[in-house]
Amino acid sequence: MKVVAITACPTGIAHTYMAQEAIEKECKKRGYEVKVETQGSMGIENELEQDEIDAADVVILAVAIGIEGEDRFEEKESEGKVLTVDPGEAIKKITEVIDRAEKL
Repeated sequence: MKVVAITACPTGIAHTYMAQEAIEKECKKRGYEVKVETQGSMGIENELEQDEIDAADVVILAVAIGIEGEDRFEEKESEGKVLTVDPGEAIKKITEVIDRAEKL
């Protein structure tokens, strides 16, 4: 399974990167391909390319703020392949978040 994700929190410091780490760790544990874009205090890092988004089986938006480039996910949204969660949920309950993403 291919997973792409964006993480972003209001301050763009701790939770953004903690959610990134949690998603990457759980996906790798399950043998999934994963790429996580962060939109934190350092700006956009590890930016997702449109072809990566198009090839993804699921998109996880672990965001607590509006994100840049959300329109990139419109097609996946219409397919019901986007899961939006709070970054705190991705950090504390990553197993459940990935389980939910698998069911999309």
